[in-house]
Amino acid sequence: MSIDQNTAARVAKLARIKVEDEALPALAAEFNTILGFIEQLNEVDVDCIEPMTSVTPQRLKRRADVVTDGDQQDKVLSNAPDAREGFFAVPKVVE
Repeated sequence: MSIDQNTAARVAKLARIKVEDEALPALAAEFNTILGFIEQLNEVDVDCIEPMTSVTPQRLKRRADVVTDGDQQDKVLSNAPDAREGFFAVPKVVE
């Protein structure tokens, strides 16, 4: 795949990058270099390689799933300007 100057100008416009007309040939050449590198990566056989998230094997630290701070409804509602039946009372928004 080859990128010409018109395509490079269109990509720059879509990216909202102002590129002068004299810089378009260099931009098109840079795009072609990037695409060439991507084509080289596509040639690598990775069928037997397992995906990884890091170069070092890691396991996320886990904590026990227990409630450590609860049953404080009275304390929480003591800060409310208006609480009714164990809930915050708010003014009606939709009429």
